[in-house]
Amino acid sequence: MLITDHADGKPRCWWPGYDPFYVAYHDTDWGVPERDDRALFEKLILDGFQAGLSWITILRKREHFRKVFDGFRPELIVHYGPEKIEALMADTGIIRNRAKIVGTVKSAGIYLDMLDKGQGFSDYLWNFVDGRPAQPRLTDRSQVPTENEVARKISKDLKAKGFTFVGPTIIYAFMQAVGMTNDHLVGCFRHEEVAAMG
Repeated sequence: MLITDHADGKPRCWWPGYDPFYVAYHDTDWGVPERDDRALFEKLILDGFQAGLSWITILRKREHFRKVFDGFRPELIVHYGPEKIEALMADTGIIRNRAKIVGTVKSAGIYLDMLDKGQGFSDYLWNFVDGRPAQPRLTDRSQVPTENEVARKISKDLKAKGFTFVGPTIIYAFMQAVGMTNDHLVGCFRHEEVAAMG
């Protein structure tokens, strides 16, 4: 389903509705192939925080998350101790979930260990799709999966490494957001633009 009656006349995917903040995210961020290690780490962590919530909730808090998590720089997060964790638990500007906060610290250590062993996070993730975004050419929201075989493989491998909150549904949403699959519907003005970036 496309929304075609936006003020600018551009047809868009259904999910951002008419919320200007959400529409801007759809138009500039969602589905754009991301290959920066740190940015991918940030998005994976934020998708984990989303579990059980709507993405717009996280999106509205994203800048504050970035501030209190030191720009999602794993080399800083890995040193968070009990005092920092308690400060984050008291911060109403983020999702205050102890397991997710502690999991973020643990994930930072795993990420850094991967780098130390010569495995960049971007290369690791993009290798699951042979370095190129999938182009499923979906035409209706009913065709958009909540997970797929690739997401299940990534989820299993991340869990084996020790990452948390990386179930296949979270991973598929992550893949959509970082452009590992182009799930803009055919007919959405962003579909071909994002396809060209792949």
